[in-house]
Amino acid sequence: METTFEELGLQPELLASVQELGFESPSPVQAKTIPVALSGRDIVGISQTGSGKTAAFTLPALQAIDLDLNAPQVLVLCPTRELAVQVCEEVHRLSNKLKGVSAIPVYGGAPIDRQIRAMKKGVHIIIGTPGRVIDHLKRRTLRTENIRMCILDEADRMLDMGFRADMETILDAIPRERQTLFFSATMNKGVTGLIRAFSNQAEYIEIEGRSITVDTVEQFYYEVRNRSKVEVMSRLLDIAPSQRGIVFCNTKKAVDECCEALIARGYPADRIHGDITQPVREKVLRRFRDGSVEILVATDVAARGLDIEDIDMVFNYDLPYDPEDYVHRIGRTGRAGRSGRSITFCYGRDIYRLEAIERYTRQPVRRMRIPSQEEVEGSRADKVFNQLRDHLEQGKYRRYDPQIDRLLDTGHTPTDIASALFDLLQGDEERGRETIAEDSEPFEENPKRKKPYKKNDSRGGRQDYRKKKKPGYPKTTGKRRFKRPN
Repeated sequence: METTFEELGLQPELLASVQELGFESPSPVQAKTIPVALSGRDIVGISQTGSGKTAAFTLPALQAIDLDLNAPQVLVLCPTRELAVQVCEEVHRLSNKLKGVSAIPVYGGAPIDRQIRAMKKGVHIIIGTPGRVIDHLKRRTLRTENIRMCILDEADRMLDMGFRADMETILDAIPRERQTLFFSATMNKGVTGLIRAFSNQAEYIEIEGRSITVDTVEQFYYEVRNRSKVEVMSRLLDIAPSQRGIVFCNTKKAVDECCEALIARGYPADRIHGDITQPVREKVLRRFRDGSVEILVATDVAARGLDIEDIDMVFNYDLPYDPEDYVHRIGRTGRAGRSGRSITFCYGRDIYRLEAIERYTRQPVRRMRIPSQEEVEGSRADKVFNQLRDHLEQGKYRRYDPQIDRLLDTGHTPTDIASALFDLLQGDEERGRETIAEDSEPFEENPKRKKPYKKNDSRGGRQDYRKKKKPGYPKTTGKRRFKRPN
């Protein structure tokens, strides 16, 4: 018998938030984790991203905080800024009915002064990367004496990225009486050592992983510059048998810009992201399900929890930062035995992130040539031809003999009249006539790719770039080689 959220022990406000978001029943990791977390025990959760683990630790964390205490009570550590932002957005969504909850993401690359001001105002939940959390600890802007729960999301990735020392420093700075939740996709010596040192009789919860990708999904990519993405997507939509799909972008700004561009070209598109209110979101999804909206533009977080079976294709308008996000995106299509297509846009150095995705999924993503303007126009004409042929064969159409006779009397031939009708039925012909730089570039289906950096270099540059010496310069000794003028 399937477990319900009501059976997990969640308070009414959290149940109301879950129901409003459309989650009908908990995922396996949620059903196993939430009751244990609510009991106060430490947890080691072994499950893949996309299993619903974010809600599995967010809901107990929200129930554990004291809203009358205006101080940090829950700390979530994440390996990347993108994941920290996603988790924070999930906290805001799930606390929709729990008034007064404050949560902020803290990560490097963002102004630390703004984060300090937010902390001074009072915050209950902090979601951050290890490096920036250490910065706040050193500045004493993050007070840890009231932290009662610490969550390590994707602990194995943080260790792989070299954050072990930071993680240990942070855990040492938090009261030992805390509750600690470890979540990891894998269990290795590093993770085991961390658990042994910083947990107290943790309960292990392991969820069997699903297959990484779906065999019914064809995976393609196009090398496209950012400014050409909307034009290329328009061409692909025009030649596709069906236009029903989801377009994934990495930011809310990109979602807005992409959606507006599609609407301006005449496509029935709409959007969902973190700034869209719940009533508007529900309206958009209702229109998408009934077919009045055919193209849904969304961020990864906003699309969580969607359960729509008949998606024909998924566009990765922006290449996801995490290979697992790619798997979740393309899993929206190819369901219930139906075939589906995944289309990814990338250019330049993005290709190496795509290779990382191929290694992760163990499946190739095939490069495709961008359709030409002539191919798009031919495809539109073929669609009109097929519609007319079917209409004629069915014989269910009204007669317009007088109007056709008048056109013939003015000297137009039957071919002229039919061609004009084809033009009208194809819609806005100019929609696919934008010339882009990619049209004139040679196409190579299997291009040779040179590695930009060594495999184990996490900086994204040459591993030994500091050891390289410029030719023609003498070796420096650290001594001054010239006299300062008097």
